[in-house]
Amino acid sequence: MSRFPLNESEKLPKWQRPESLLMLMALAMPLAFSVWMAMLNNFSHDVAAFQGDDIGAIQAIREIPGFLAILVVYLLLLFTEQRLALISLLLLGLGTAMTGFLPSFWGIALTTMISSIGFHYYETVNQSLQLQWVPKERAPQVLGRLAGIGSSTAFIAFGLVWLLSQEGVVGSEPPYALIYVLGGVATMLLALIGWLAWPHFAEGTAQTKKLVFKKRYWLYYAIVGNAGARRQIFVVFAAFMVVDRFGFALHDMALLLIVNHAVSVFFLPMMGRMVGVHGERAVLTFEYIGLIAVFSAYGLILHPQAGAALGSWAYLLPMMAAALYVIDHIFFGLHFAQRTYFQKIADPEDFAPTAAVAFTINHIAAVALPYPLGLLYLYSPGAVFWIGVALAFLSLGLSRLIPRHPEKGHETTLSAPAGLAAAE
Repeated sequence: MSRFPLNESEKLPKWQRPESLLMLMALAMPLAFSVWMAMLNNFSHDVAAFQGDDIGAIQAIREIPGFLAILVVYLLLLFTEQRLALISLLLLGLGTAMTGFLPSFWGIALTTMISSIGFHYYETVNQSLQLQWVPKERAPQVLGRLAGIGSSTAFIAFGLVWLLSQEGVVGSEPPYALIYVLGGVATMLLALIGWLAWPHFAEGTAQTKKLVFKKRYWLYYAIVGNAGARRQIFVVFAAFMVVDRFGFALHDMALLLIVNHAVSVFFLPMMGRMVGVHGERAVLTFEYIGLIAVFSAYGLILHPQAGAALGSWAYLLPMMAAALYVIDHIFFGLHFAQRTYFQKIADPEDFAPTAAVAFTINHIAAVALPYPLGLLYLYSPGAVFWIGVALAFLSLGLSRLIPRHPEKGHETTLSAPAGLAAAE
């Protein structure tokens, strides 16, 4: 099959260019993933009667495909990245659409595995496509815009969940199966449009079809690896905590996520511009200092004596938890600065294989931590978040090793020539 040369894409209508396909995929992914994420904690808690160890086990299962993202390198022998991204979106949509029909531990485990394969393999190849298809000088702004599109779509998905979960709109109970089907099928339809309506683009730079692990990328590996551990605190336990400890119903959780993404729609593109002006080190430093504060606050409000300490103000604890979750989400969204840092230091042919290696490194802790942290959560929910504080401190230290102007040969402040190191 002939493929359209990437360097001639300017001849195409704007809607058919590579950047527009990235926007379509950024639109498609959150429709399924956001619906799955918005309802998982309530669905598992209220319908499947999960406890903290159960949700930890499911989240560990969910991260296994991320740990195996390294296999993307071998799938690229069979599929181009563009095709693999769209196939992955189809799997994400399929797993999401099935979820509401299997309300048991093993049923949720099965649908979680299918959707997770789609999500993690999409994210791996999408990262590579972004770095190949978007010029370096525009990358921070474009990646921030793509993040904003994703947040806008998630906003719509969460709005759908909120509306349909209101008592009396469909019935007296939230129509979990219907909402899962709507989100999953929408993603599948957009993936099919992306397959049929866009040219099959040739690779900009031929990607290495083998594993790439280079010593000079060590700081990038360390940052994404520690981020995988820290991410679990937010993705798994911050969301489950507001349902389990503060009694948020599905419509409450959907409304909270709507607020999250309404803020992100405006905030993330602005942060993309800040990366372009101030650099990755400044933005990541801002993220990790913020996360230290947020995780510390989580630990404090979950202390057994928090309610007694607040006295007549104890009724504010659920609102405080909700506010922290929104702030947490904003900081979590700044991870795209890791990607632009790698784009600046990497060889172009390493984008796909290194994205796969980085995803695997990122998910080592993601697979290993949720279940033991779930057991810890049963006895001391606050302790989980104090571990998050320690991880955020480690991320902060690593981020300070990023040069103000990273490039090949100047990947860290430790690798800079003597004169430049002093300036850094």
